[in-house]
Amino acid sequence: MVPVFPSLIIKDIKIEVPIIQGGMGVGVSLYPLARAVATEGGVGILSSATLDRLLSKRYRKKINAYESAYREVTLAKSGGGVTGINIMVALVRDFDDSVRGAIDAGVDMIISGAGLPISLPSIARPKHTALIPIVSSVRALTIICKKWERQGYLPDAAVLEGPLAGGHLGFRMDHLNLEENLLENLLLPVKDVARKFGDFPIIVAGGIYTHDDICQFLKLGADGVQMGTRFLGTKESSATSEYKNALLRVKREDIIVVDPKKNPPGSPCGLPFRIIRQSPMYQETLRRRRPPKCDKGFVLLKDEKGNFTRCPAKESNEAHFCICNGLLSSAGYNPGKEKPLYTVGINAHRVDRIVSVRELMDELKGKS
Repeated sequence: MVPVFPSLIIKDIKIEVPIIQGGMGVGVSLYPLARAVATEGGVGILSSATLDRLLSKRYRKKINAYESAYREVTLAKSGGGVTGINIMVALVRDFDDSVRGAIDAGVDMIISGAGLPISLPSIARPKHTALIPIVSSVRALTIICKKWERQGYLPDAAVLEGPLAGGHLGFRMDHLNLEENLLENLLLPVKDVARKFGDFPIIVAGGIYTHDDICQFLKLGADGVQMGTRFLGTKESSATSEYKNALLRVKREDIIVVDPKKNPPGSPCGLPFRIIRQSPMYQETLRRRRPPKCDKGFVLLKDEKGNFTRCPAKESNEAHFCICNGLLSSAGYNPGKEKPLYTVGINAHRVDRIVSVRELMDELKGKS
């Protein structure tokens, strides 16, 4: 039987189906989802975002960032297949420990973005683990390759994320709609950089929804695809039922990008952020009906001394909403205490039912 898609090889790891499930935080991409995707031949990806909080609640005891990454990777890998973890650069406090815990647990790949993961190769000896940066431009990938080369390492692959993805976006607000930043137009120049630094695979992400979309990008030269929103709408995703119901109700016009500079309130990271307009936390903050409540400190910015101690959402909600608490609520961490915040990709309005990972993977493979 001829395979539907070519397999994908990353650092001697053979992936039967070149579909990487997006690492959706907070608390959507946990081990049930990652394990199910890996079992179906794709790559199941965990999210390390606030994983220590989520697992401390699950196990009813304090669990740090290292142990939480180690435990969740171990559970995800228990079903076989290929498993990775998404570790955000912006989560400065827990970044290094999350990397070490995942590598020690034998994770197959670490995908890292929300900033340039310049130090990633130097945190721990990666052994068989593939190190994969997320980029949105030729410039970003070139910088990473040059910085990593000085550390004696080059990317094992890269995820090229376009402007149609959910959550934080790697573009300025006024660059989101430029034709040059369409994923299909970014792909070939980024592939050229990859060839220059060892010819590693490029996985495309952002706005990919159907089997035909996957085929289109593979024909254009992508080596694989990463998809988030489609896997959000699965039975195995750990999003709350309220989050999944919001996904089923959302209309095209309800999917918005907010920017604290032009359309406050927005993310305290200062990056454009795609969400569902009706997200209760966003609406409450928009109406200025809540005091700033950031008390987690996962996403921190530099203070005047250059230390990562400051979060604008702690100081004011005039221009920012609290990502940490809103996303934790969307994962069921603190129901009733904070309103949830729902992030989705541009095609979320096309999701009309919640399916199993097996059903979704069969559809994406073109079997249904």
